[in-house]
Parts: sequence; structure tokens; C-alpha cells
Amino acid sequence: MIVPVILSGGSGTRLWPLSRKFYPKQFISLVNETTLFQDTILRLPEGVSEPLIICNEVHRFLAAEQLREINKKTKGIILEPEGKNTAPAIALAALKFINTGEDPILLVLSADHLIKNVKAFHQSITVASVLAENDKLITFGIVPDKAETGYGYIEANINNTDDYYSIKSFTEKPSQKNAKKYLDSGNYLWNSGMFMFKASVYLNELEKFEPEILSACKKSCTTENIDSDFIRIDNDAFHQCPNESIDYAVMEHTKNGVVVPLDANWSDVGSWSSLWDVKTKDNNDNVSEGDVVLEDVKNTYTYSSNRLVSVIGVSNLVIVDTQDALLVTDKQQTHNIKKIVERLQNDKRSEVENHRKVFRPWGYYDSVDSGEGFQVKRIVVNSGAKLSLQKHKYRAEHWVVVKGVALVTCGDKVFELVENQSTYIPQGSLHRLENHQDIPLEIIEIQTGSYLGEDDIIRLEDDYQRN
Repeated sequence: MIVPVILSGGSGTRLWPLSRKFYPKQFISLVNETTLFQDTILRLPEGVSEPLIICNEVHRFLAAEQLREINKKTKGIILEPEGKNTAPAIALAALKFINTGEDPILLVLSADHLIKNVKAFHQSITVASVLAENDKLITFGIVPDKAETGYGYIEANINNTDDYYSIKSFTEKPSQKNAKKYLDSGNYLWNSGMFMFKASVYLNELEKFEPEILSACKKSCTTENIDSDFIRIDNDAFHQCPNESIDYAVMEHTKNGVVVPLDANWSDVGSWSSLWDVKTKDNNDNVSEGDVVLEDVKNTYTYSSNRLVSVIGVSNLVIVDTQDALLVTDKQQTHNIKKIVERLQNDKRSEVENHRKVFRPWGYYDSVDSGEGFQVKRIVVNSGAKLSLQKHKYRAEHWVVVKGVALVTCGDKVFELVENQSTYIPQGSLHRLENHQDIPLEIIEIQTGSYLGEDDIIRLEDDYQRN
């Protein structure tokens, strides 16, 4: 049995300001109408089992909702309390099966890759599955078509007769000079970060080379808590786990590793320049998305989320306009976006974590306006959903129903509000908002008080087990 393991815990900071900490690139529709996460699951070959999802705790409802949208079931969603890189994540997946007496072949895939030639992808999986049955650890190496400096490389013993090769070495992202040398040699493949092996084989190799990782992951699984499709592990035990990639932990040391070449028009969509590479362009090599007007513009990526963006007389730029942030950079400098993200993190700017529209398990809110002592939000509550029973220390709230019917709890009173009706939630009052109707509930919330941060929430009851 082949079990796909979908790693979906990345943050995608190189695609800021569209990709953010709490809404990263794998959950965004960047290339197709579906998201990269959804595409990863939809292109799985027939005959494999339902996938096992590994994701960060903060992304759990995004993952669950996007699975529901494409009507796909899973073997569960393992929640990492914090990111510890790929070696521990894969260990958690392997242990889930080994602990129940199973030993499937794991097909480890990243949730944020683009693969256009699905047939070639499936053929490579077929080749790799035979090798995995014989206790090999397989990595998929992308056949390079240019001297790319943004990927790691695998040096392989390549010949023209085999459909897989032994691995000589792994190489970090090279200089332009070395990338050209690798390409010309014909002995190097891009490191895709996709793998296949038996669960037991991976754990045995991990025990040889990184026993601390395996020990911490085993301890993390001893207090496994299953909540619907979510699988929670022991936070404290996992916190002690070393942070390491599977490449460093296992693949660079094992004697049983092989690489299967993959020529499938693959991209990790890791930057705005790589996204420009895979997008359809106009006659001047421009990519435009949203309400965009170009005049005398060449070789430029322009994105607008909500308003008109006009660009005149420039070339080789990336311009990304979202509701609360604007990015303008030379297309050759997109790798430096991480420096901007780091500065925003150091300054504790909210733009690095959330968009103006913030998704919650019950729906979403959009921060419409704010100023000294006030904040205005548009809140949409999905049909059948409800917010937590909560109170605030520092703020009061005014609610106005725009659409639908709200069931309101305020103190010891429970009552309905219909369109154009409003109510006042005093500071410190216990309250809750619910939608029992078949259509989304939309309200305008006006917050007033000395502090309006999202951490001023004291939850007494919550359907989604948030603190």
C-alpha cells in the first residue's frame, strides 16, 4: 500500500505580501483556481490510499476546509505544534502506521509544488514504488533545464540505461558559475524534496543517524489525542525534537538511497520570479493579474488584489498590491524579500502574519478601518457556525446585522437580531455570536476601548478547542 504524506507546514515568506504566516502559499490559488495544497492531492495517482496530512496547528482549519471543498478524505491531519523541518514531520507520519502494526510505502510530497506533466509524475512514482518494495530510500530529482541557483542539487551516477541512479552527493544552492557547471556536466538533478520509502526503512535509518529525532517523535506520539480528523501530539516532547531536514538527517548518510529522475515541468513556486516563469505572458513578457493597466512595460509581474494598478515605462519588476501592503522589487532581487519579512517581524508588524481578511474556523473577518481607541470589522459567520463564548478585558463592541439572522448571547440574555438591527456588548460581558440559518451571517462590529488586540479574548467555551 502506498500512502501519500502531504507536508504542508511551510510559511512561503518569499511570496510576501500574498503569502503570510497564517495564510501561506500552499493554501492560495496561485496558478489554478484550486490551491497548491488542493492540486497536490488532486494529482495523486489512482490506486494509492487516502493521504495523511502534516500541517501546523495554526493552519488546521485551512487544510480541513480546503479538503472539504474538493471532497477528499484523509487518513488524518497530524498537527505540529511548531515547525521542526522535514525529518521529524516524516517520522511522525511513519510512527502513526508502525504503532498500529502497519508498514506502508510512504510517498512524501510537499504541498506547495507545481507539476504540469502529471503523467510523467505518475510514471516516476511507479518506478520508485518497485525500489521502495526492495527497501530503498528514493528521492525524486528534477531534470534541470537551466542553471538555476535557487535549488539544491543532487549529484548522481547517471547513465542512459537505468531509470534510477545511485547518489554521489547533495549540494546546497550553488553560485551561478557552479550551477552552469552542474548543468553542463549532465550529472546533476535538482533536489525536489519529494521522497518514497517504507515507513520501517525510514525509521531504521533515522535511528542510525539521528536517534534524538526518533526518540523525541516517539515520545510525542505517546499521548496522541484524536479530535475528529485532527491528530494532536505532545507539545512538550515535540519541542525537544532537533530541527533537521530529511536530507541532512538521513539521505546524505544512508547507503540505500537512490534518485529517480523526474522530467515533469516541475516548480516549487518559491518566489515571485519563479511564479513569473510558469505563468502565461503577453507579447512583452508581462504577467498581469487583477485590475492592471500596463503602458510600455516589459518583463514584469504585476498583481492587484482589489484596486486598479497602473504601470508605465518600466521593465524587469515585480509589483504586488494587496489590501494592506505593496511590494515593488527588481525581478532579480526577489530573494531579498525575506529581509523585508525579517524587518516586519522584528517590528512586530501584523502584515507579516495576516492579511486584512483573516480566516477563522467559523468564517472570517475583514478589518475595515481603525484609529485611536476604535476598530471596525466586517464579520462573516458561516451557516451553522458560532464563535466562542468569550469576554474582553479592555474593549466593548457594537454589532449591526447587515445580512442574515444573528443569535446573540450577552450576559444572561439570548436573543435574535435581524437585518438593520444592532446591539451593544459591554466591556467584560460574556457573549457569543451564532448563525443558525442556511445563509452566511454578516455583521459590522465596532470595537472601542483602550486595547483592541486579538489576544484580548478570554474563551470559556469553544467548539474548535482554541485556548
